[in-house]
Amino acid sequence: MIFLLILAGVALWVIANYWLKDVFVSNRLFWVSGTIVILFLTSFFYPVLFQPVKIILVIFLLLLVTDALFLFAYNGNPGAKRIIAERMSNGDNNPVVLQVKNSYPFAIRMRIIDELPEQFQSRSNFFDATFKSGEEKNFRFSLRPVERGEYHFGDILIYAKSLLGFLSRRFAANAAQMVPVYPSFFQMRKHDLIARDAETNETGTKKLRKLGLSLEFEHVKEYTRGDDIRIINWKATARKGGLMVNNYLDERSQQVFCIIDKGRLMKMPFNKLSLLDYAVNSSLVMCNVSLRRHDRFGLITFAEKIGTILPADKKATQLQNVLQILYNQRTRFLESDFEMLYKQIRTNVRHRSLLILFTNFESFGGMQRQLPYLRMIARHHLLMVVFFENTELKDLSAKRAKDIEGVYIKTVAEKFMHEKRLIVKELQNYGILSMLTTPENLTVNTVNKYLELKARQAI
Repeated sequence: MIFLLILAGVALWVIANYWLKDVFVSNRLFWVSGTIVILFLTSFFYPVLFQPVKIILVIFLLLLVTDALFLFAYNGNPGAKRIIAERMSNGDNNPVVLQVKNSYPFAIRMRIIDELPEQFQSRSNFFDATFKSGEEKNFRFSLRPVERGEYHFGDILIYAKSLLGFLSRRFAANAAQMVPVYPSFFQMRKHDLIARDAETNETGTKKLRKLGLSLEFEHVKEYTRGDDIRIINWKATARKGGLMVNNYLDERSQQVFCIIDKGRLMKMPFNKLSLLDYAVNSSLVMCNVSLRRHDRFGLITFAEKIGTILPADKKATQLQNVLQILYNQRTRFLESDFEMLYKQIRTNVRHRSLLILFTNFESFGGMQRQLPYLRMIARHHLLMVVFFENTELKDLSAKRAKDIEGVYIKTVAEKFMHEKRLIVKELQNYGILSMLTTPENLTVNTVNKYLELKARQAI
């Protein structure tokens, strides 16, 4: 008896000195120890139980030492690896896979904990499983970030227990990494199919009358009978010694600008995502769709001062440039300056373009303060103002009022919803395109409106 106690003490002392920080006691050990203590107390009143209880204690100590030897005598460091994309898509479910392998020569139970970035505020992301000797398993889950930026993952922690389950040993797999969260390129890929489908359904059944002469130059060729004499290239004619004319293509390329308001009203959250993030995701999709439609795409951000101005272009790197710019956009907490926006547009956007303005108006008076500047912008460009429907007000107005307070809340909600509809009509009265949409339908509605304008040749 004394020998077993000494042996157990020595084994626990070795474990405490070398692996103390990695040793954890399970609830099973406390339950068994508590039961033995109760039996010893009971044997004080019933001496006949004393010998059987001592035998139980000896067996328990043997099992405890055996459990410790199983966990710490073998160098069974389980292997673990996190498989995740180099970047995550904001507002979407991003797949993550944990690969874990048992390196012990016997079956063990494991609890796998992935140290997630602090932005997720998650403390319940763990998996429990039993592994056979040398077995490898994959654990799949998804993460939905709701803000852009850098997300720092920690290590993968593994708590291994033998089948006895008295003690557990912690292993830390070095899996620390930083994964940036970019605007929703998942939505961009999904809506890319819409752009491809639109390309395959070009208007051909209806003949459209084209106004004016296209000026998109292709190449110089020799003059043939029937060519318009107004397109003779006199410099090339002088060099060649014969009549040369310019050849032009039907002009398909227009300028499309997404203008993102970063003012305080764009900080409002819907489904854990701010209105600014919805506008950023839609702008990325619009960039991809417009480039697919052979248009030149540009980007402008503003708040109380101008942010970023990216000139319209259709080069191959334009999409990547837009993605990098949108990645760094943050909401500012001051009133947006639309007068300054008008001056910047007049200075930097010289050709008539489609301007898609993502903003938000919560009251009719707030829109009227900015209406003069919107009208001046619409004189030179095709302006489409996109603002958001407050879905929470819609839910409040749909509820049945049960008391005076409920009637008051419902009346106020309906008043604000009515003002949103008045804003749409007021903008339309001045020839400004407007679209009132819920945040979750923003991208779909914006792309559909753009394709409609292209089909009508309104740009």
